[in-house]
Amino acid sequence: MGGAVVDYGPTVKAPDGGWGWAVLAGCFVITGFSYAFPKAVSVFFKELIREFDVGYSDTAWISSILLAMLYGTGPLCSVLVNRFGCRPVMMVGGLFASLGMILASFASSIMHIYLCIGVITGLGLALNFQPSLIMLNRYFSEKRPLANGLAAAGSPVALCCLSPLGQILQYQYGWRGGFLILGGMLLNCCACGALMRPLLVPKKPEEPEEIALTQEEPQPKRKLLDFSVFKDRGFVIYTTAASIMVLGLFVPPVFVVSYAKALGYEDTNSALLLTILGFVDMFARPASGLIAGMKCVRPKSVYLLSFAMIFNGCTDLIGSQANSYAGLVVFCIFFGMSYGMVGALQFEVLMAIVGTEKFSSAIGLVLLMEAIAVLVGPPGAGRLLDATHQYMYVFLLAGCEVTLSAFVMALGNFFCIRKKQGDPEAKMEMAVTAAEKEGLNCRVEGEEVDEGEEEPKGKENGKASALKTGQEIMVGEEGGEENTET
Repeated sequence: MGGAVVDYGPTVKAPDGGWGWAVLAGCFVITGFSYAFPKAVSVFFKELIREFDVGYSDTAWISSILLAMLYGTGPLCSVLVNRFGCRPVMMVGGLFASLGMILASFASSIMHIYLCIGVITGLGLALNFQPSLIMLNRYFSEKRPLANGLAAAGSPVALCCLSPLGQILQYQYGWRGGFLILGGMLLNCCACGALMRPLLVPKKPEEPEEIALTQEEPQPKRKLLDFSVFKDRGFVIYTTAASIMVLGLFVPPVFVVSYAKALGYEDTNSALLLTILGFVDMFARPASGLIAGMKCVRPKSVYLLSFAMIFNGCTDLIGSQANSYAGLVVFCIFFGMSYGMVGALQFEVLMAIVGTEKFSSAIGLVLLMEAIAVLVGPPGAGRLLDATHQYMYVFLLAGCEVTLSAFVMALGNFFCIRKKQGDPEAKMEMAVTAAEKEGLNCRVEGEEVDEGEEEPKGKENGKASALKTGQEIMVGEEGGEENTET
């Protein structure tokens, strides 16, 4: 998992820096647009209600359809990335995202808004979000937890910027002018996509015999969507836990402002709660990535994610008993910490489970499963609120769902994955990894001998041992693939 896969070609070692920092900057912007844009659009809902004479529930479908496209088109994004590569997919996605907002500024009915913002812009953001994470995984290996944390911080930063900007645009230019300007801003997704430069294989001088052998070997066909990830117990456990978690994870930010208003507090003070939550979330994500990257923590990152989920669930359960503004402020502080931890760790853990080569397919399938939960979670909480007229039960339900997902992930990995480590296949993978490291060391020694040593025998022995080790690795990999297929 230390390597990175080029869009078309063999495995390349992740540089862990260099141009990767530009890729990280692009991923930061894309993550901010993808997660913050559905909430930023809600600023224009009152104007849309007045313009088209519809209810609040009708306008709420705009954000719901946008989120459904962002999550539900995961497999489609995986197929496009595996077929065309990340950079062209992201640049086309940026055009779609911008086009949807520009067309929405000329809308004459709420159905046009659904189609333009919900479907077209949602698809464009999806075509940017998933490939950006894939490229981040390819450029970073040892620093990947920190890179994920920094990229995930784009969500609260963009939310703190886009929501006030939307209010200013609405006041100055109306909803049509605001949509037009936001559409122009989304063209920056194309610039971010242009930063996603594929990794190049370093050229090495080859002998004619090696070139002939390479040409004779048949090139394996790349799968557009790899369903073999479901054979991995860790992936199945992760997908199940993530789907349960999403049922309740997004509920508190949606209802906390209404909760404060129901307790009798002013609109400005109620809206300040989300600002507090976002401010804490902004710093929690990079800090969590930094902690997850520590040598003693990184091998157990799945348990760190489980702790973050339990922390988040317990915060919901305790926050349901808040009956004052001070209590809600304390709740938002701790919820922002736990929410930021989950946001920084969720994709890092998935990368660690499936590896670099299968990540493009794995993330698409995970997002598809989460899309169903996203569509069920907040509306289900809304129905519970309509039935009970008490926010306490909404927060209790959300806390129970997130806590349950934490136990599923922690106990599933503890009992299933630990047993898997004793299997012969796991031992073979460990042996291959050790042989690979030995082969790399031999190659480095061979290069040093070639540069400074006078005796050619040492160089030849180094090459021979490296070649032998490389052959053992290939045999081990072929055996592992056969075992997986059976």
